[in-house]
Amino acid sequence: MLVELAIGDAYGAGFEYADRSLVAGHNTLAGYVQHPRHLGIRPGAYTDDTQMTLALAELRVSGAPWTPENVASAFVTAFHRDPREGYARGFQAFLETVHTGAEFLARIRPDSDKSGAAMRAAPAGLLPTVADVLHHTDVQAKVTHDTPDGVAAARAAALAVHYCHHGLGPVASVGSWIAERLGSDVWARPWQGKVGSKGVMSVRAALTALSAGGSLSSVLRECVAFTGDVDTVATVALAAASRSAEIRADLPAVLVDGLENGSYGRDHLARVDAQLL
Repeated sequence: MLVELAIGDAYGAGFEYADRSLVAGHNTLAGYVQHPRHLGIRPGAYTDDTQMTLALAELRVSGAPWTPENVASAFVTAFHRDPREGYARGFQAFLETVHTGAEFLARIRPDSDKSGAAMRAAPAGLLPTVADVLHHTDVQAKVTHDTPDGVAAARAAALAVHYCHHGLGPVASVGSWIAERLGSDVWARPWQGKVGSKGVMSVRAALTALSAGGSLSSVLRECVAFTGDVDTVATVALAAASRSAEIRADLPAVLVDGLENGSYGRDHLARVDAQLL
């Protein structure tokens, strides 16, 4: 799951808010694409979506208590051991100046309804019950996105993983199932058009691509074809799709082999994945 979502993140990063013509011409899965403006993110490098997901995955496998302070500490540790671009400028500047979970919580303004809590929600989706998923998701989401839409988007993203991992129904019905659990039909409504920065937008687009099924390749191309915040859409969708027995695992070798593989790259993600599962 972690490797697949990182591939989605890294592939999508080349197209994030890029011109529709670039997406139309290069969304072929033939390789990673250099973003025309974000030159500090090299092709094949993942972004904050994966780094924060990895932080939560490592917290899960460590067995440490799932508390706001430990969640915040995991974010701080992951960033400082492996600084990278891809974060929102203000949040990256914030991370550069905090060094403990307690300091993070004391200084953060957790009033965002953007996609940050949703993009990293996948590890909670592997838990055995819906109640477990929602509890763990709420704790991590409220550290930075303590708003109704910020939390709801994270819940929906985690539940998508849960639905696919436990084989609770056909992928075509994932949005309807989530809508029933969260008491809002917004998750059952297909997304169309460019994806903005709000968490609800990214997760709806991800659910739309996921529910079409087929293969990981087709889901990934569909995510990027929306345009807009497509690295987050792809991260959320591929996390869930990779856990579905119904969706064929066919990501091209050029994307698997081209994913960064430094200290916290592909091999490290695979090791943590094995522990999670």
